[in-house]
Amino acid sequence: MRQLIEQAWEHREMLNEAAVREAVEETIAALDRGELRVAEPAADGGWKVNGWVKQAILLYFQTAGMQTMEVGPFEYRDKIPLKRDLERQGVRVVPPAVARYGSYLAPGAIMMPSYVNIGAHVGSGTMVDTWATVGSCAQVGEGVHLSGGVGIGGVLEPLQAEPVIIEDHCFIGSRAIVVEGVRVCREAVIGAGTVLTATTHIIDVTGASPVEITGYIPPRAVVIPGTRQKHFPAGDYGVPCALIIGHRKESTDKKTSLNEALRLF
Repeated sequence: MRQLIEQAWEHREMLNEAAVREAVEETIAALDRGELRVAEPAADGGWKVNGWVKQAILLYFQTAGMQTMEVGPFEYRDKIPLKRDLERQGVRVVPPAVARYGSYLAPGAIMMPSYVNIGAHVGSGTMVDTWATVGSCAQVGEGVHLSGGVGIGGVLEPLQAEPVIIEDHCFIGSRAIVVEGVRVCREAVIGAGTVLTATTHIIDVTGASPVEITGYIPPRAVVIPGTRQKHFPAGDYGVPCALIIGHRKESTDKKTSLNEALRLF
């Protein structure tokens, strides 16, 4: 499948061939079943992006035909159907939540009225809470809580770009936004309203002097929104940043340490 898709990506006329269209459709079906992922953990502790799977998603948009879908009094018109057979997959989807075909919900995942886009992967025991969105190709681990209104960004292009990654047992606070390939490492706590982009300055203020990073949140870190002063021609103004103000304790279990972190911070 990979060879056919990579060839068709360079030579779009190949989409007229039945074998190529079948390869595209089977790739999306494998994503839907959780047998393929847009990104997966690598041996070095990082993440590996499968660019050819992204190619398949983009080719699927070209090959799929528009269709009208009716749900009670609601009418929709789109190229991609919704996930089916939810009981067999062992997931809970509360109306009017929407999970697109080609996304994966692991057994035990819960969707309150929310949205999960094609190519996304949601782990077992994770709750996507009310009005939260999981963008295309985002990878969300096991036992994660995406609180109400959380925005997890999607990415299809450029093909080599990492999607947003939320590792196991993280807590993402209400109305937080994580976009542009930011990686939130396991068991981190992101406070309500925090905005994390590829260029957001993430400042660890737990030591004697600040330490700045961008693009990822370390394991077990507790993060809240902050501001820092920046000079502009018109004067000095506060610009958004994120502050690491503590860490969940390893001496307590995940639930206890999360509750303790939320009380403290």
